[in-house]
Amino acid sequence: MLTRQFVIALSCAIWLAAVEVPLEGQGGRKPVVRPQPAPEVELFEVFEQSILDLQAAQTSGRVTSRALVDSYLARIQAYDQAGPRLNAIVVLNPRAREDADALDRERAATGPRGPLHGVPVLVKDNYDTADMPTSGGALGLATMQPAADAFQVRKLRDAGAVILGKTTMHELAAGITTISSMTSQTRNPYDLLRVPGGSSGGTGAAVGASFATAGMGSDTCGSIRIPAANQNLVGLRGTHGLSSRTGVIPLSSTQDIAGPLARSVTDLAIMLDATVGADPTDAITAESAGRIPKTYRDSLKADGLKGARIGTLRSLFGTAPEDDEVAGIVRKALDGLKAQGAEVVEITVPGLDDLLRDSSLINDEFKFDLAAYLAKQPNAPVKTLGEIIDRGLHHAQLDQTFRLRNAPEKRETEHYRQVMVKRRALRAAVLAAMEEQRIDALAYPTLRRKPALIGEGQAGSACQLSAHSGLPAISMPAGFSPDGLPIGLELLGAAFSEETLLKYAFAWEQATKPRRPPFSTPALIKGVAPGPVTLDMTIAGAATGASALVKLTYDRTTGTLRYDATTSGLATSDRVLALTLQRSIADKPGPIIAHILAPNQISGSGTLTMRGRDRDDLVAGTLYLHFYTRQSPLGVARVKLVLP
Repeated sequence: MLTRQFVIALSCAIWLAAVEVPLEGQGGRKPVVRPQPAPEVELFEVFEQSILDLQAAQTSGRVTSRALVDSYLARIQAYDQAGPRLNAIVVLNPRAREDADALDRERAATGPRGPLHGVPVLVKDNYDTADMPTSGGALGLATMQPAADAFQVRKLRDAGAVILGKTTMHELAAGITTISSMTSQTRNPYDLLRVPGGSSGGTGAAVGASFATAGMGSDTCGSIRIPAANQNLVGLRGTHGLSSRTGVIPLSSTQDIAGPLARSVTDLAIMLDATVGADPTDAITAESAGRIPKTYRDSLKADGLKGARIGTLRSLFGTAPEDDEVAGIVRKALDGLKAQGAEVVEITVPGLDDLLRDSSLINDEFKFDLAAYLAKQPNAPVKTLGEIIDRGLHHAQLDQTFRLRNAPEKRETEHYRQVMVKRRALRAAVLAAMEEQRIDALAYPTLRRKPALIGEGQAGSACQLSAHSGLPAISMPAGFSPDGLPIGLELLGAAFSEETLLKYAFAWEQATKPRRPPFSTPALIKGVAPGPVTLDMTIAGAATGASALVKLTYDRTTGTLRYDATTSGLATSDRVLALTLQRSIADKPGPIIAHILAPNQISGSGTLTMRGRDRDDLVAGTLYLHFYTRQSPLGVARVKLVLP
């Protein structure tokens, strides 16, 4: 098994060379083998590449599956525990290269199995894998080794995919910020101070950062859709029964569904083709019989929004002032749907708020479903949620939640029965309203709030409508907040209307090209992350002779700007007022965004974390340093920051 600490050991095989250096005198002694600095190497560029891109490159002979594995490992080495330290990978598959080699031989002998042949993908760490442990994000299950793959993992392997490794998750899927006793906190690659969403946050961050071309998550109440929204991805929670739950650690068997996240709708459709369908060991999947197309890709039409009738649900947009920013971005996206030929109308579902209230079964089912799963794992170190709590094998942020969910003494209670009745009523009410008002899909924000800052709770989820009705919903990119954070738009349809939802999302994607990669994980340069860039800048005023020398070092993978500043040439009666970093607006001075030197300070150093628009303006060359003194209170001079 290779843990995160051994990612470098796997990846460095690509770059490290060993040379023999003779010891003094030789004298028959064996030479010392010393590792040399990693040479610059050319790796196949996988940054933001699609499944079809990677398949075409293999077909043409430009790359092998083995080389794709190496390229993705290089990105993981550069960015997961180094640079931005996304912390999205739990374990890498020790057989990944071996599996890729076998698929390369098979391609040469008989051709590819399909579009996923030789393509590396990642799976959430609650999917059973026969070649890697399955922890569910719980330290108490860190060494649990399943005997067989989860049903959907096996289908991915059958389709020719390489399972590259497993991703971090909110502990036992019991939250939406992705923190756990196994891996601690995962970061959002679009803002390293914010959460990636959850519970499939590791998959979301990893796919967003091009650690693989696509990945698998699970969704009990938003755990696919929220990370998709927070990483500018597409993610689908299918109809209950569309895909198998076998071999996935349960949170609530009635609400659980497992499925893919991807950077494009086409990639999502390919992953769905490979993973959905009936599983004899999961009876609920029998409902999908006759309802799954030969390929979901056939539904992807650039004009797919023409004639669509989309209904918006005002209550799911929120009413608090804190909801306004996201609501505005989503409403602008809905205007974009109109521009592509859709009709967007506001509708109501009678009694919706009451039907959604207290309609979750997680607290009723979790304790019992987890115990049933662990009972089938002979080498599980713990067997119950209670044992995890008693041994302190859980993160502090989960303590209250776990104790609450460990309290029920039996599953079949009056509350459980009432919730089941309410869920059936919710589904019926939604479907009736859609039919009566001729609605093809319902629209609302995936999250009413931006991704939470690390350490804070995430508010604003609209996950319940799909999860509690059993109806499918897709989260797709709606746009970005002014500070550069992705925002998601969710579309919900009737049972087994995945083709329709994919069609709408694809048409939106083709018209708007909403995908924008995160700042923190750019393309590698000869196999390594881009290094920091340094600027030496002088701001001098001819009138007074005062000047400031500033050395700036910018790390584009973390957004940190280090500065060292000193002043000289100040007259005896002169004093520093400020040395500032300011925006430029139409070549005119704009507002101050940071102070390098404060009043009366003649030198100083420090680090600024550039976020959102400030970071984008730095890269775009629209930030300036301004120097102010008492003798020149309106400015000694200014100089433009231009990164190499």
